[in-house]
Amino acid sequence: MQDENKTVGQVAARPVFRRDVTRADGRYTYLYGYAPHSGRQLPEEPSDVAKGGELRWHPFRQEWSIYAPHRQNRTFKPSTADDPLAPSVEGQALSDIPFEDFELCIFENKFTSLHMEAPSPNAPDHVLTQTAIGRCDVVVYTPEREGNLHTVGQEKRRLLLAAWIDRYATLRAEGHSFIMPFESRGDEVGVTLSHPHGQIYSFPFVPDVQQRAGKAFRNGYSLSADLQKDWEIYGVTQSKTVRAWCPPYARYPFECWIVPERRIAGPWEMSENEQDGFCQLLGEMTRRYDSYFGRDTAYMLSLQAAPKSYEDDWHFTAQF
Repeated sequence: MQDENKTVGQVAARPVFRRDVTRADGRYTYLYGYAPHSGRQLPEEPSDVAKGGELRWHPFRQEWSIYAPHRQNRTFKPSTADDPLAPSVEGQALSDIPFEDFELCIFENKFTSLHMEAPSPNAPDHVLTQTAIGRCDVVVYTPEREGNLHTVGQEKRRLLLAAWIDRYATLRAEGHSFIMPFESRGDEVGVTLSHPHGQIYSFPFVPDVQQRAGKAFRNGYSLSADLQKDWEIYGVTQSKTVRAWCPPYARYPFECWIVPERRIAGPWEMSENEQDGFCQLLGEMTRRYDSYFGRDTAYMLSLQAAPKSYEDDWHFTAQF
């Protein structure tokens, strides 16, 4: 991978730059920012990287599950000094980001579940398996060790959205069946690193939930229509033409979706106005959860963009 800066988007007429670098162990790293990144890549020694797990078919649930036992060895609640998502300090043990500063960073997970060079499955012969081809990215929102989608501010949220859209473009071009940026936050959902970050998983299949959603959209379900019908009772707040809404069929307490008023397949179709409103609501919903519970609220957030071949009918949401 070439070590260079290129323009990959813009935010309110400001260009967004991406610097592409390769780690000593072969993993890709992308540094995003409003200014070209010019910091020196600190020297590092190559290390072993697990190249994914395997897929096994569940005969009763009729769906694929990912098995990745090597993830039991991933970094677990390190001290502040050993934060693997913080900038590195020259002369000390390097973090997972071999630079002394950055604005936003995306890199290939060292403890990946899916990999483009995934090994052959090692399940019993009678179990249906599939090679776990895909990608697993770590998305580091900020060099600061503390913060959340509210406190990082609108400028950083807009940069994050630009990075998500850029990764969608690359991963869709590679042919992945479903791409899901997400954030797991809090001990209650098994988070092992407290540094503000999310992930992106790129799957070689369309998961069952997304298949069913895609069929519902193709059969005529209108999320825009329900959003209008239920807004008076189930509406939370809105910013410009994007709304935060508690679906009347929610499966979890305090579940909330961020929904553009018009049907779009994914954030790559958003107007400047929609991007700004969407990012405002990402921060506002995080603030509201923390305010309501009086603490850093544990949640799972996922971006639900169109899987492969469902683009013409899908309505994009972000779901807390």
